[in-house]
Amino acid sequence: MNYKLIRRFCILLLMLLAMTPTASAEDFSAKEVVLEHIKDSHEWHVTGEGESAVVIPLPVIVHSSTGWHVFSSSQFEHHADASGLRHGPHNLAIATTGSNAGKIVENGSPVLDLSITKTVAVMFINVVLLLCIVLGCARWYKNRKASDRAPGGFVGFFEMLVMYVVDEIIKPGVGKGYEKYVPYLLTCFFFIFTCNVMGLIPFPPGSGNVTGNIAVTFFLALCTFIIVQFSGNKHYWKDIFWPDVPMWLKCPAPIIPVIEFVGIFTKPFALMIRLFANMMAGHAIAVAITCIIFLVASKAVAVQLSMSGLSVVMSVFMMCLECLVCFIQAMVFTMLSAVFIGLARVEPAHE
Repeated sequence: MNYKLIRRFCILLLMLLAMTPTASAEDFSAKEVVLEHIKDSHEWHVTGEGESAVVIPLPVIVHSSTGWHVFSSSQFEHHADASGLRHGPHNLAIATTGSNAGKIVENGSPVLDLSITKTVAVMFINVVLLLCIVLGCARWYKNRKASDRAPGGFVGFFEMLVMYVVDEIIKPGVGKGYEKYVPYLLTCFFFIFTCNVMGLIPFPPGSGNVTGNIAVTFFLALCTFIIVQFSGNKHYWKDIFWPDVPMWLKCPAPIIPVIEFVGIFTKPFALMIRLFANMMAGHAIAVAITCIIFLVASKAVAVQLSMSGLSVVMSVFMMCLECLVCFIQAMVFTMLSAVFIGLARVEPAHE
């Protein structure tokens, strides 16, 4: 290694840092850019800023004091007024500041909003894509026998992934009688995995932060919660309300039963927060690293080159890491759901 050349390069870099003047900085808020990427909205921003922005309008479906209204989000003004409102038809507006930021309001109060937002639109696209993949693979197996040659290509890869989830996650987690839970758990895995992967694509039909939306993860956790409770046998409920512990821990003060009862709700809560926080944080970090390029755009040339290069390297690293996280988070949610279902169906050790 030529250490003299490296030393001369470092000296030249320091000289550039000291001699190159700093340009006047333009207003750039990395916080706003990150929040805009991870939050939901009534329009699908593709690229550009200001008047040159390319935006896909989405359907607005709201119920206000004057009844139901259906129109395009493009009818809202592009810029907010002094009170932070983007006015639209029917005396409606989108609030950009305050506690109602991002919501459609009427005279300052939120209205019933059933609009097709960006998250909903991306979720529909992901569902259609997943259905096409599953039905396409199922069509390949039609009119084929078990003794026929194993599939190759994408169908073979999909079968391998399905068998891995069933044999390594669902079957060990649920235990005996796992077959009736396979459809739900496979649906959870592939839905979460598809949404995670599509969220890495920075342009339509991707770029949606579906699993980074707590409403989506809440619904998934709620489904697992309902299935667990309806799958619980008598031993499951006995271990909650009358566990095999010393009497003073359950009577007269029901310490352990209360703890066990609270645990019924903390398990799905952990499912919801784990998926939501990991995916939202991953998207936020990836966008924040990219913002470094714009934050140093007005600095010295050497700072621009070095920090921009670092930003690109770190962004590539984060995207590769996010690809792994997409699979891990889908696997963890499915695995924990399977374990919770299995714990609700477990039999006493002496039986």
